[in-house]
Amino acid sequence: MRRVIRFKTSVFDVTKERTNPINPIHGESLLHWLSGKWPDGQAFTGPAPEDWGWFVELSCGGRQYMLGASCSDEPEGDREWVLQIVKVRSVFEKLLGRARMTADDECFLIVKRLLEGETAFHSLAVEA
Repeated sequence: MRRVIRFKTSVFDVTKERTNPINPIHGESLLHWLSGKWPDGQAFTGPAPEDWGWFVELSCGGRQYMLGASCSDEPEGDREWVLQIVKVRSVFEKLLGRARMTADDECFLIVKRLLEGETAFHSLAVEA
């Protein structure tokens, strides 16, 4: 299960990001920003490229998550950013429908609160 949060901003300078060697999609900036804002005691892996953008892995509330980020390729102004929050579940949990990502998931709520608290981000929308 995953949650997707979309928003718009011109805060990040994607020209300063590393080149994604798999697919030329930006997203690393958002993951660096999130890791700098994350509550103490939560460790992110370094951002790594993926064919749909960039991702990090982290532990939150005793569970493993993957955060994936990408953005639109607007040449100027606000870009649309997409952040996926994926809760890692075992095959057993998936088969039995356990440990699903819910609207009150701790990791999801932290991410949502951080994004909502940034005044330069707007048009925030959450997708299940």
